[in-house]
Amino acid sequence: MRSPIPDYLAEALSHVVSNTSGAPAGYIPELATADPRCLAAVFATVDGEVYGAGDVDAPFTIQSISKPFVYALALADRGFDAVLDKVGVEPSGEAFNEISLEDGTGRPLNPMINAGAITAHSLTGAEGIDPAGRMARVVGGLSAFAGRRLETDESVWASEMEHAHRNLAIGHMLRSHDILTDDPHTVVEGYIRQCSLLVSARDLAVMAATLANGGVNPCSGERVVLAPVVRQVLSVMSTCGMYDAAGDWATQVGIPAKSGVAGGLIGALPGQIGIATFSPRLDPHGNSVRGVSLFERFSSDMGLHLMEVPPAARAVVRSNHVVGTGPDAVRVLQLQGGIRFAGGERVVREAVETLGAEPRVALDLTMVSSVDDVARRMLLEVARRLTLEGHDVYLVDPDSMLPDPDPGDGGRVIVVADLDTLDPQRLPST
Repeated sequence: MRSPIPDYLAEALSHVVSNTSGAPAGYIPELATADPRCLAAVFATVDGEVYGAGDVDAPFTIQSISKPFVYALALADRGFDAVLDKVGVEPSGEAFNEISLEDGTGRPLNPMINAGAITAHSLTGAEGIDPAGRMARVVGGLSAFAGRRLETDESVWASEMEHAHRNLAIGHMLRSHDILTDDPHTVVEGYIRQCSLLVSARDLAVMAATLANGGVNPCSGERVVLAPVVRQVLSVMSTCGMYDAAGDWATQVGIPAKSGVAGGLIGALPGQIGIATFSPRLDPHGNSVRGVSLFERFSSDMGLHLMEVPPAARAVVRSNHVVGTGPDAVRVLQLQGGIRFAGGERVVREAVETLGAEPRVALDLTMVSSVDDVARRMLLEVARRLTLEGHDVYLVDPDSMLPDPDPGDGGRVIVVADLDTLDPQRLPST
């Protein structure tokens, strides 16, 4: 059977192909020559499946879509405190190339505008690294996100450097505030080379999926950055990634995103999917006209808005029933789905409200797909307290959702193989 997903993507492209509003970026001669007919959309899942339609392998320069990934590298290389000391996280409400710095400190407001991105570039690699080493770190890091070696488009880099007066002015302003400590011209050269890396929509979808997958490239299996770095990056993308259109984007689309003036656009929905589109025609904000329309459709069609209300936590408890009678009775709490704090609280409440005289209690995790750290601690604390109250606690956990289930002081959990073992005649005795 053929997957319907590529067909869905092709249909989505057919609905926007007639939109010829906007134009390729005109302030950079090399970008102005882009074929405005190019159009692509790609989905990459967090388990490594990639679906696409249109010009998915057409090369174009990454431009500002490099910003969140280089910000991630800077956080990984220098640590949060060092980076936050030089780059803020507040939305600017301004265009990407606005010359604006924080009053008093000279910090750029966030790493998604050029001032912050230039600063983030300067913070990649170890402290004291030379420009060549820094550039190697940037290229290597972005290549790891993409899962293949990326190369620079030298003609675009030369064209952008020839017209880099505004970025150079930003660089010198940053140097005057000691935000940059290296030669600003050298840093800006590196930043523009970073923006001139060639990618495809397929590459960008995999890069976005690496963020959605907590920093692990789902195709190569390589961990590129740690999960706390990803959380920081996605948070900033949510509020700052679309510049002065960030508010409209957050309410209408609701996917952490980043655009580039070559026509690329990415979105990363944590735990679910990386999305990329490519279409060179830009709106007044510098965002791809048809890319924005596609993302609006994807979000609406598939319920991808970050604030989409999930199923109520009560759905975590699939059933709560008693097997057997009298001294052999076992209270079974059968759980399901992904369990986080709200789900863990629901399990605690079930235990408090429904447990009676049954001497034995079983937590059945057969249908549970994930348990985060806080929910794990809550479930084990339930087991500990039940033990202290005289219950024998059993755990059915075939996929090791709770590895090494130690409830702590005074607690005890008996791991059993499956539901059949819950027959009172077969349960191990304590």
